[in-house]
Amino acid sequence: MKQLVDYIEMKIPAKPEYVGIIRLTLSGIASRMGYAYDEIEDLKIATSEACTNAVQHAYKKTEGGEVVVGFGLYEDRLEVMVADSGKSFNFEQTKSELGPYSASSDLDEVSEGGLGLFLMETLMDEVRVLLNSGVTVFMTKYLNGERIDHGTTISNYEAN
Repeated sequence: MKQLVDYIEMKIPAKPEYVGIIRLTLSGIASRMGYAYDEIEDLKIATSEACTNAVQHAYKKTEGGEVVVGFGLYEDRLEVMVADSGKSFNFEQTKSELGPYSASSDLDEVSEGGLGLFLMETLMDEVRVLLNSGVTVFMTKYLNGERIDHGTTISNYEAN
């Protein structure tokens, strides 16, 4: 597995009008990395779905809240992490907490964002969901279609 080259993190208010800023940033990052137009569109749709789910379902209307989006740039892939707890990531540590990758998970556990999750799974090479104090969605898109497997892993993680 290739090492992390760069890491970019953004924190936005959990409001729909800010999701476009994430899409624009992602488009710039993916373009710079050498992704094709169609791959960039897939990345934007999947990431928008994850952000929109966080904006719509994570916080009560009066509560506000923040969504954190992390972009892990590698030589062979882009990893996107979206969390609705509003806390910054230790990117590699959070990624390791997601557990083993497996295509045999029950999507019913994330029923509210079911269609969005289906879209993410279809457009990305790997999708993992961590249910803890909030929801963290972790997605990978390989450069040049270097894909390992396909599917979604959903895991519950209790912090000590």
